Amino acid sequence: MYGTEEVEGKVAIVTGAASGIGRAITELLVARGAKVLAEDIDPAVESLAGPNVVPLVADISADGSAEKAVALAIERFSQLDLLVNNAGIIINKLVVDMSRADWERIIDVNVTGAFLHSREAMKAMIPRRSGAIVNVASYASYFAFPTIAAYTASKGALAQLTRTLALEAIGHGIRVNAVGSGDVLTNILNTVAADGNGVAALAAHGESAPIGRAADPKEIAEVVLFLASARASFMVGSVVMADGGMSVKVGS
Repeated sequence: MYGTEEVEGKVAIVTGAASGIGRAITELLVARGAKVLAEDIDPAVESLAGPNVVPLVADISADGSAEKAVALAIERFSQLDLLVNNAGIIINKLVVDMSRADWERIIDVNVTGAFLHSREAMKAMIPRRSGAIVNVASYASYFAFPTIAAYTASKGALAQLTRTLALEAIGHGIRVNAVGSGDVLTNILNTVAADGNGVAALAAHGESAPIGRAADPKEIAEVVLFLASARASFMVGSVVMADGGMSVKVGS
């Protein structure tokens, strides 16, 4: 089938790879012939270890983590072709109830981690004059509802980082794009859902989208792989919405 070997022979770094969208991206990359450095703060990422996957337990926002990820990918697989900045966290608090530490942790993971990894990946890609970076953004890059100020700020910043870095990178043969994800059945809300069941909360919220449901992580992974592949060769600085129509909906 067309596209099933779109990343064959490529080497990728995927952040937030232990579960959800990141795990789906990692598994799809490997299934289609790529090798992956799978990075996550959750030690569960080590369960992905195999001939074509090297796990790395690290906080993506910490100094040195991006350098270690890029160095390890090149050490084990000899090159770096793709970076997927997927790791993300959320907090549900009104601005008046949010601490500075709350705010800074969301920004650190969702934006600073992507900046650090993009910077180091670019350094490895520029001499080869090829590569692709895909950021996992959100409909929250553009739209909001109460209690997600830190998350919307971070995802808005990620969209703008995508556009600016795309302009800086394309002259080196490196494309930078993003996918604007909608509600996806992952565990991102487990720590903020009242009953600890983040998947159920996302499923319920997804019903408000025009498509009437939340996405399976594999559906977002497919868009990521398209943007990472040569099939998206004319796409530079795009934020491709994969949100079930949430971003084009008017009203409640």
